Amino acid sequence: MQKIKTALLSYGMSGKVFHAPFIALHPGFELLGSWERTKKLIQEDYPSVTSYPSLESVLESDAELIIVNTPVGTHFEYAKKVLLAGKHAVVEKAFTTTLAEAKELTDLAKAKGLKLAVFQNRRWDSDFKTVQKILNENSLGEIVEAEFHFDRYNPLLSPKIHKETANAGAGILKDLGPHLIDQALFLFGMPKSVFADIRITRKNSIVDDYIDILLFYSDKRVRLKAGFFVREPNPSFVLHGKKGSFLKPRGDVQEDELKLGKKPNLTTWGTEPKDKEGLLHTEKNGTIIREKIPTLQGNYYDYFDGVYHSIVENKPEPVTGQEGTNVMQIIEAAIQSNAEQKVITIG
Repeated sequence: MQKIKTALLSYGMSGKVFHAPFIALHPGFELLGSWERTKKLIQEDYPSVTSYPSLESVLESDAELIIVNTPVGTHFEYAKKVLLAGKHAVVEKAFTTTLAEAKELTDLAKAKGLKLAVFQNRRWDSDFKTVQKILNENSLGEIVEAEFHFDRYNPLLSPKIHKETANAGAGILKDLGPHLIDQALFLFGMPKSVFADIRITRKNSIVDDYIDILLFYSDKRVRLKAGFFVREPNPSFVLHGKKGSFLKPRGDVQEDELKLGKKPNLTTWGTEPKDKEGLLHTEKNGTIIREKIPTLQGNYYDYFDGVYHSIVENKPEPVTGQEGTNVMQIIEAAIQSNAEQKVITIG
């Protein structure tokens, strides 16, 4: 199997939890190392790799693929340098801080014949994969409305300075928002228009920490919500169709297990507890049913497998630059809608 030499641009939580374990697991990747500014930690977990002292040293290395997993405000600058250096790129969410930046990166990758993938790992969550299966099987009939939540109870400010200072990449809209928006667009496509309420609810916060975004389609409405004052969580996925409904709590275990240092595998990884199963209440063959639905396994490995095949076999990226650009279009429309208190048409 062809090995793709891969490097990270940081080894904080993102690199340690979401990227390195799957790159190390996949036989098609060779982890070269990571750019580390102060703490030199990657060699504790992967002794044979390199701790790069600078971005330039990563760009001058043998890396063919570089993971841009630095703070959102740096994504455009670093990803552009990666592409100009002739390297393929995976860029964390939020893809960029503006729609114009997203378009420029996507056009640059295309012009240089390079792969540019956005890291939207939540498409490979167990709960979302199960929702997708319910829709693909047409278990609910024509969808009338859907509501997706990414709720937490955490009134404290983050110790990560870049997340709590006023900058173009800070705030829940560009942190949890891209997950919800990407999932909605993946299932339902681009909406006709957007209305959004974006607020600050935590004491001493200066960045947005609550979003309520309404996507208008010709035949349905999709609501996306995230906030930090939800002690008793709502179902994370609520879908109502003309035949029935499906309610699914957030149950994916991957992030929690990765944070505990557990290593992913290809057999049992991403298996939810049974008590997180979703509820399907619908009609099948003339009979009304109300039953729990077994949850599919999640595995972020499949995202990296998609990146591998996109590079080696010139297949589409698992999440394309255009899909990342579409998310940024919705984010900018949401910002405009909140500022002007009106519905914004998507051109």
